[in-house]
Amino acid sequence: MARPEWANWNGTEMPLSEVRVSVTDRAYFFGDGVYEVFRVYNGQMFLERPHFTRLRDSLAQLRIVTDVERLERRVRETLAHSGVREGQVYLQISRGEAPRSHSFPNPPVTPNELIYVREYDKDPYAAYRAAGIRVLLVPDLRWKRCDIKSLNLLGNVLASQAADEAGCQEAIMMLEDGTITEGSHSTVFGVRGGALVTAPLEANILPGITRKLVLELADRCGIPVKEQPFIASSLHELDELFVTSTIAEVLPIIEIASHTWKADQPGPVTRRLQVAYREYVVSAVGTATH
Repeated sequence: MARPEWANWNGTEMPLSEVRVSVTDRAYFFGDGVYEVFRVYNGQMFLERPHFTRLRDSLAQLRIVTDVERLERRVRETLAHSGVREGQVYLQISRGEAPRSHSFPNPPVTPNELIYVREYDKDPYAAYRAAGIRVLLVPDLRWKRCDIKSLNLLGNVLASQAADEAGCQEAIMMLEDGTITEGSHSTVFGVRGGALVTAPLEANILPGITRKLVLELADRCGIPVKEQPFIASSLHELDELFVTSTIAEVLPIIEIASHTWKADQPGPVTRRLQVAYREYVVSAVGTATH
């Protein structure tokens, strides 16, 4: 059984259940903040450096100023003190507490920083990686700066809930013209003629850390990559579909609800990338977890 979640609130460690946040925090009023999620294998944060680099970029875009090097040390210390070997670290920085006003507080206030560690008693996606998932196509209702990993996730929440109610494990979002953008909490990849196809970053796409790694692994495996948009009406041309994320890793899609696209099982390119991903994890943290 997983142990209670351990947290660090502005430098003080405590059980997550004891953290108290003011209702005047701008994360509560406006979603005014950023976050990152790190996968923990064998007591180590996987792809730590790219995640912190993206965090710096998100903070800069929202003009939230904090000491990221100090924050990095706190994250590592909190993970170590938690005793968690397999799980995840969640990190959130809000602009801070201030009377409710849309403009930034003037003078600036001190950001609030939350770290918490969640232990996995089992891999939450292991069965789905083996068998594949069903997904639902939904309209992309998000704001236009999805390249920032901000707390503004209501569009993602609604998409994920729609998928859940349809008996699916993920929602795939599309623009009004049918262009596929992302999953509600993942990056979408297709396979056509043996080549990977995924939306380019300039198309309002989050620069996913796992996305980047999968593209690198594809290159190592000799799998061609085409970063170009694809649309819902052309899904029948794809031989395989999968999504990627920090926690899900490489997750095959075998069916799109209310759509003709369907696969009997995860495809060979997806399987090759799953193996390559697992080998990369082992090389990085020294052990495999599943």
